[in-house]
Amino acid sequence: MNQEMGWNLEHSYTNLPETFFTVQKPTPVRTPALVILNEPLAASLGLHTEVLQKEGAAIFSGNDLPKGALPIAQAYAGHQFGHFTMLGDGRAVLLGEQITPEGARFDIQLKGPGRTPYSRGGDGRAALGPMLREYIISEAMHALGIPTTRSLAVVTTGETVIRETTLPGAVLARVASSHLRVGTFAYAANFCTLEELKELADYAIWRHYPESAKQENPYVSFLQEVVNRQAALIAKWQLFGFIHGVMNTDNMTISGETIDYGPCAFLDTYERGTVFSSIDREGRYAYGNQPYIGGWNLTRFAETLLPLLHQEQDRAVELAQDALSTYATEFERHWQTGMRAKLGLFQEEKEDKKLIGDLLALMEKYEADYTNTFRALTYHTCDKSPLFRTEAFTEWQQRWQARRDKQPNTKDEIQQLMRASNPAVIPRNHRVEEALTAATEGDYSVTKNLLGALQNPYVPPNDDTYTAPPPPSNIPYRTFCGT
Repeated sequence: MNQEMGWNLEHSYTNLPETFFTVQKPTPVRTPALVILNEPLAASLGLHTEVLQKEGAAIFSGNDLPKGALPIAQAYAGHQFGHFTMLGDGRAVLLGEQITPEGARFDIQLKGPGRTPYSRGGDGRAALGPMLREYIISEAMHALGIPTTRSLAVVTTGETVIRETTLPGAVLARVASSHLRVGTFAYAANFCTLEELKELADYAIWRHYPESAKQENPYVSFLQEVVNRQAALIAKWQLFGFIHGVMNTDNMTISGETIDYGPCAFLDTYERGTVFSSIDREGRYAYGNQPYIGGWNLTRFAETLLPLLHQEQDRAVELAQDALSTYATEFERHWQTGMRAKLGLFQEEKEDKKLIGDLLALMEKYEADYTNTFRALTYHTCDKSPLFRTEAFTEWQQRWQARRDKQPNTKDEIQQLMRASNPAVIPRNHRVEEALTAATEGDYSVTKNLLGALQNPYVPPNDDTYTAPPPPSNIPYRTFCGT
């Protein structure tokens, strides 16, 4: 059956020096069962879904290896809440790189298949709830158009893991353009030779930014591309109200994809200081801080590349600073463009920044729901929030209408732009928790129904099951890493 699944694995990462990885087979589990398979994603990878539905539990649990697999755990370091530490794949194994029928290359990784040399005392396992959370959120992000790793399958193990309580075990199969991280370069800069750092950079350029190899200084170009890609990514996070939760440098990809969905969540009420993660007690990774932290992480990345940017330290620092100096401008450009689209504005005008800022200030003051406020503006249903009944909003709405009237675009064009920029459905936190609770009790129908609603986020649903905010509560919402 293995040969019939469509695997076409390569292992370019293992051409790097062995210091960057350890060959590591998954640890078999007791009774694997396939909970969910992402059939459209599997088909796009060239995998045969009918066979995977029957035989995939053994593959995605790690009990069996796909044809051509060479399982490895990757080494990396990172700044966790600002503090540097040695890390690595403590509960993940890379099976290989699937080459699709179109020739694209994607990592296939198992998350939760047992201990590795980087486990640091952990059991290398994962619980069902966090693996389903990553599946739900990452697939929602993909549907929204936000660059992200994706989820191929979740398998239960028939075993339990012990965290604060005893939980059902599971393994997630994750798909990524690669798992190269800022933390991978931090590892190379701190623990490897200059030649090994150069090999890693050359590999990253080959894999993600081949045009940089043609430039006069490939490593400066590489740095600039990563800066640009991250600015665009984090702007999208802000535009959709996504909070990553743990923006450590080991959770920041070189490719510009969102990765490692731990205590992540989406805003309900708009508040820049919102923190959902139970471990972020100081608010370092609050919603409003994410753009700043993105720049901080990129600075750490630039520091690792200094020996490659120029042989003279002072000149290397200048080149790094020049590249980093574009981050804030690039972020603002992407964010402003996205916010104008959410308001149906095609061209840039001087008053746009104030118009956008005033609306967000009103939303924060009157505790408005982030997603539903823009949805109401899109569909002219401004009657369901205290915000819309204020004189301040009426005055703002008049300015907004006057601004829209200045542009030559038709009402239909404006409406079409807003509909394409403002989702009706996001993975509401209370609905995600509802799905995870049901799943841990053996009912996966709630998860599958939620995933169905999230597949077409820009299409208004027939009812408010997946669009209504959570009921009022005095208990703040909290998410957990699941490690």
